[in-house]
Amino acid sequence: TSCKLCHANPASGAPLTGDGPAWSPRIAQGPDTLLDHTINGYNGMPPMGLCVQCSEEQFLALISFMSGQHIQ
Repeated sequence: TSCKLCHANPASGAPLTGDGPAWSPRIAQGPDTLLDHTINGYNGMPPMGLCVQCSEEQFLALISFMSGQHIQ
């Protein structure tokens, strides 16, 4: 639910769920960088993406779902 606030809103500037070209350069950074950005915040993304109860495994699953690519 918290991810959708930005990743389903084109005005947010966040890569939209299912937008492969927008996600590709992010995915290329690797899972450690993606987790760091998710947990600590990055640019306009708030720390933990406002999901304080989410685990690292859940964040990786969410990134996989939103990007359409498998992340480990």
